[in-house]
Amino acid sequence: MKNKYDVIIIGAGPAGIFTALELVKKKKGLDILILDKGRALSQRKCPARNLGRCAGCDPCGITFGWSGAGAFSDGKLSLSPEVGGNITDYMTEDEAKELIDYADSIYLSFGAQSEVHGLNSKVIDDIKYEASKHNIQLIPCPVRHLGTEKAYYVLEGMYDYLVNDGKVTFSEMTTVIDILEENRTAKAVVIRTKDNEIKTIEGDFIVAAPGRGGAEWLSEQTRKLSISTNNNAVDIGVRVEVPNSIMDHLTKDLYEAKLVYYSDTFDNKVRTFCMNPGGVVSQENYEGGLALVNGHSYADENLKTDNTNFALLVSTRFTEPFKEPIEYGKYIARLANMLTGGGILVQRLGDLLQGRRTDKDRLKKSTTIPTLKNAVPGDLSYVLPHRYLVSIIEALKAFDNIAPGLYSKNTLLYGVECKFYSSKVQVNDKFETSVKNLYTIGDGAGITRGLMQASVTGIVVARDIIEKINR
Repeated sequence: MKNKYDVIIIGAGPAGIFTALELVKKKKGLDILILDKGRALSQRKCPARNLGRCAGCDPCGITFGWSGAGAFSDGKLSLSPEVGGNITDYMTEDEAKELIDYADSIYLSFGAQSEVHGLNSKVIDDIKYEASKHNIQLIPCPVRHLGTEKAYYVLEGMYDYLVNDGKVTFSEMTTVIDILEENRTAKAVVIRTKDNEIKTIEGDFIVAAPGRGGAEWLSEQTRKLSISTNNNAVDIGVRVEVPNSIMDHLTKDLYEAKLVYYSDTFDNKVRTFCMNPGGVVSQENYEGGLALVNGHSYADENLKTDNTNFALLVSTRFTEPFKEPIEYGKYIARLANMLTGGGILVQRLGDLLQGRRTDKDRLKKSTTIPTLKNAVPGDLSYVLPHRYLVSIIEALKAFDNIAPGLYSKNTLLYGVECKFYSSKVQVNDKFETSVKNLYTIGDGAGITRGLMQASVTGIVVARDIIEKINR
């Protein structure tokens, strides 16, 4: 590792990777350094997937390392500017569409699936029309589904191209302690290497793309550097699991039906997210021993299950003086972990409606067979605040009008699912902060919420850096 680079990228998730890809493509000969707290993709493992409990790995193999949390995700590329973040706050919709198409072409060049779901306009219009009768909004979004297993190989191909071919330097197991500035211009980063050596590395341009796992670190850095931020919403809810037969007519063409409903009692926004036809519910373990529910599905038809799962999330935007939405979400998740001894809680909808706990005997009677086998039967009413539970129940009842059977006693609800969005860093339309030549992008900056839009932010930053170098 050198003492100085042209560009230092903090975080090897999609935002950081696409920054490097665009820099390499558009400007030959740049010295580029990518730093990440985690490991190379081939070395990333999560013992919890075999043990059923968090092993306390440091760093966490799920959230840190090459390709970030996206390495073990379902691998959905949302091809609409309306889904997966807030990039249209920084550019026109046409510009966003053009950048998404460009990023998509790069994914395809590294082996992404050619099929795109959600292009049958007749089917989409029919579903949208039917949904509107019940105050449900369908957000159309073409989706390219990589699948959990295919996403890994696409991202590994990017590693081979950038790192193994020597185009960039990747320093794994490296913690960035501080970002340094001088006269409001980015100057350097202070790092701790895997050999526990403290070093200062200078960079002409610094790109902070730490992902969700580094959101709290980035919030700390913005405070130190006097960079303004705004609270983002926090999404808290459950993962729903039902037989494929209930959702097939929606997922066959759409793959992911993105539905929005405003609850009758509290007028809270409730939305579906991360729909997985023929998928499995999974447990994800994070630093500090926190266990959250998630879901994914495979591209291989032989690995499909009989169930569809999706997140059902209630969005809350907290106002002043409250400034800890991430901690609030973690607090709710810890309640569920406390009741289960550290695992994921599952409850039948029928038991929840009757005000009783699901136990092992009641779960055995369920005609929906849980795909998360180590989930612990319990009672979500001891975990989720009243307004969240009521909003979720009212949304399920409404969605039953377009997916008959969803509001069933045997519908399974897993808790808790939380989406933590860091404070939104104030940046210009090129994602540059008030500190010159310091950019913040991706999920960790509170700007995006998915693979595609995170990738787009990296492209925008790379192009701005190249323009500045060429002046």
